[in-house]
Amino acid sequence: MDGIDFSVWPEIEKAEKENRRELVLQGINTEQRIQSSGGLSSKLYSLTLLNYLEIIQCPSLTEINEDIGNLIHLQSLILCRNKITSVPKSIGKLKCLKVLDVSVNELQDIPEEVSQLSELNTLNVSCNSITSLPKGLNQCVKLSTINVSKNGLTALPDELFSVKLELLSTIIASENAIEELSTGISNLSAIKVLDLSSNKLSELPSELGDCPKLKEINFKGNKLKDKRLEKMVNGCQTKSVLDYLRAGGRGKGRGKGQSEAAAAGEKGDGGAAARGGTPKKKGGGARGRNRNQDEGDDELDKLLLKVLHVTDGDGDASLAVKVAPEVKDVRQYIVCCIVRGMNLRAGNALKRFLMAQTKLHDDLCARRTTATIATHDLRLLKAPLLYDARTPDTLKIAPLGRKEMKAVDLLKQLQQEADEQRKQKKRQNVSGLHKYLQLLDGKTHYPCLVDAEGHVISFPPITNSDKTKIQKSTRELFLEVTSGTCLQTCKDVMDALITKMAELNKFTFDQREAEGSDGEPEPEPAPAEGNGPAGPELTVLQVRIVDMDGNLKVVYPSKTDLTAEACSTLRVVR
Repeated sequence: MDGIDFSVWPEIEKAEKENRRELVLQGINTEQRIQSSGGLSSKLYSLTLLNYLEIIQCPSLTEINEDIGNLIHLQSLILCRNKITSVPKSIGKLKCLKVLDVSVNELQDIPEEVSQLSELNTLNVSCNSITSLPKGLNQCVKLSTINVSKNGLTALPDELFSVKLELLSTIIASENAIEELSTGISNLSAIKVLDLSSNKLSELPSELGDCPKLKEINFKGNKLKDKRLEKMVNGCQTKSVLDYLRAGGRGKGRGKGQSEAAAAGEKGDGGAAARGGTPKKKGGGARGRNRNQDEGDDELDKLLLKVLHVTDGDGDASLAVKVAPEVKDVRQYIVCCIVRGMNLRAGNALKRFLMAQTKLHDDLCARRTTATIATHDLRLLKAPLLYDARTPDTLKIAPLGRKEMKAVDLLKQLQQEADEQRKQKKRQNVSGLHKYLQLLDGKTHYPCLVDAEGHVISFPPITNSDKTKIQKSTRELFLEVTSGTCLQTCKDVMDALITKMAELNKFTFDQREAEGSDGEPEPEPAPAEGNGPAGPELTVLQVRIVDMDGNLKVVYPSKTDLTAEACSTLRVVR
């Protein structure tokens, strides 16, 4: 970096000279300029034409100047993955702001002035140390999505459940210390997604059943008093949970009537208990039968996942991925595995799987900034594989739906397409493409997974190869997760991916069974021996990650992966 004048901010000067509406600051050069200047350039706050400002991944950025209020035309303000400790009160002056993302910082609170942002539709304050939300959020009447996950909240304010928030469709508040969910949840007529997993809830309000558009709920990781409800929650049975709550839950509503009828039936059976006699032991009594039935249902509800070790005879040296030392400074972490038994042929199974992968990329992978998933058809791979880092001019790949080209040309093409897409839409709309293209800014080498014939089959976080893409006929999938953050992130994402695959496969199987019961089963081709979709069960085969000398770095899944805590809906056979 010798010879660079870090007092000069070329991106800011270019934006000023060309009257730009958008500005993105990130990467090592931005970080070093912040260190050299003790913060952002004051010129930034004079760019009053800006409607999109993104400053990310700058650990030296600890504060934003009050002059941010000068940027009155801002519609999107993205300040994630920095070390910002406070949001200035002048944020309330940004009357046009629609998107505010200050996730992954060191915030302890959010100023009440945020409630003055009447155009705000997306608020993301996740991954901070916030213990309470500002008053007046019900004044943000256009709010559609709020993400407050991974903070220190003990409650969600009542104002968040106001009838004024008629557009609020998504609330993500996982990994906090929330003890109660307001009965006012039924006021949110547009709510579709509600995630309060890993909190301290002991009960769920029956009013959840009065939310007509609620399609996706997550309350995993809460110790609910009603163990039957907890079982449904851990099984991701949204419809069952809502139906159960509508009925009032165990011992309430219709459930109460059933309990009373059952009690009357027991009394009519000779009235042994009422007379102080010994009740019949057949079946262990109603309570014993219910308990045994619940335990049996619990096991039946869990999806079977079998893990094959590389020493079981199915594995050999070809199942190892070698890692070149050059990836250390680029994107050093990778885990892989093979999944058998996934039925992608039936109906929309493939489409559902691809949509689930996209959702994981958006949520758990934070728009590919923390990790990237790649899926391949195992039949089209030529093992062994090498995880390498190459220069933009030497890395060649056939991207999905495109002809083979150099990485440098691909990125230029994708950037042009992303810019065109932004021009065609409203300027505050930033595609996911823009997000992860910027992850390679300033890199001299790009990560890639290469097969035995020298073909690049994966170029994270950009694309897979068209040569190994999965299809409806795919029966064995090679899964790959890479990250520049940490190894555990890769494992967590892989756990979530396999869990979702098991759920989707079970759904596909159940749909096929339902069709069969109507006398019109969907024709299914004869499966390949040992890999066919005879049932919803999946088999996961370990893949080893080794260095260039063959020394083991990591194997997935190990005994500590796919645990009951991480995948409560799975029954793993090792």
